[in-house]
Amino acid sequence: MSNTPHQLPEEFAEYVSLIRHLRERDGHFHRISAAYEALNQKIHRAETGIEPCDDFHMADMRKRRMVLKDEIYGMLTAAEPIPEDFGQ
Repeated sequence: MSNTPHQLPEEFAEYVSLIRHLRERDGHFHRISAAYEALNQKIHRAETGIEPCDDFHMADMRKRRMVLKDEIYGMLTAAEPIPEDFGQ
């Protein structure tokens, strides 16, 4: 599969410019978004059978992904708005 579901730009399409901005400017946001993406890739690989895992491990990974996603969303909604032309 070439498309990994649940990537941040897909999950938060209205915040793509802000995601890019925070990744460049906020070290904590950069770390948690990178952790989210790495975990999301592991889940995708398990779901597609590339690197199978047991149900308990899959459920644990999905829970951790949701915790990261919740933290990311909280940071996106609490962030100061960026100028419209910033992402251009």
